[in-house]
Amino acid sequence: MKDSYDIVKKLLLTEKGTRLTDTENKYIFKVARDANKIDIKRAVEELFKVKVDKVNTMQRKGKKRRERTVNFGRTADWKRAVVTLSKDSKIDLT
Repeated sequence: MKDSYDIVKKLLLTEKGTRLTDTENKYIFKVARDANKIDIKRAVEELFKVKVDKVNTMQRKGKKRRERTVNFGRTADWKRAVVTLSKDSKIDLT
């Protein structure tokens, strides 16, 4: 069984994420690429002591980045999880 800190890498604070948090009680996390929805739900509940209703995940492609020469590199692919909490649960962002 994986450690919760290895599954949930960080909480993403973006404009879309802030809007989802305020209106729909959803939070966006950067998670391990091999983590499934059950692992993510268990890790978020353990780390933040909240009740999770639903988890949606999506694979994000890495972007093409230009180096100082003619060569191109790529940033790493990553996985994003949108976690919906129950109505009485909330993560304190401060």
